[in-house]
Amino acid sequence: MADFLEPLERSRRMGRIRSQDTKPEIALRRALHRLGLRFRLGGAGLPGRPDIVLPRHRAAVFVHGCFWHRHPGCKVASTPKSNTDFWVARFDRNVARDGKVMRELQELGWNVFVIWECELSAKSRLSPTATQLAAQIRERTITSIAGVLPQTG
Repeated sequence: MADFLEPLERSRRMGRIRSQDTKPEIALRRALHRLGLRFRLGGAGLPGRPDIVLPRHRAAVFVHGCFWHRHPGCKVASTPKSNTDFWVARFDRNVARDGKVMRELQELGWNVFVIWECELSAKSRLSPTATQLAAQIRERTITSIAGVLPQTG
């Protein structure tokens, strides 16, 4: 099926897609704050500039859009029917970059978490996702600290 928009209109719409402060990202930030986690935004100085950084927990959180980052099995991660070669190459570059960034952060000692847009889109899914993420962040911090502390006795 051909694109129903003229190239200039498609370009205008694509240009309006935000890279930060997206609705799913803001919703997750509010939920994590309600759960008592404090964080920084933008991850300046870290590979890939994570959306949410929790320095105390050495955790970096990426809120990925299912379409752009190719969420496996998600219906939103469809491939456009027109200009398919361009889109496949673009998606492959995005996925490769995501993997590289995650490896770099892990090598620097950061715990990396990826939350998908579809996991935050419905209010019924937002709260359980945020609660589970908060628990995993705290659990990994306790594990990390426990592994560093000298044993007594």
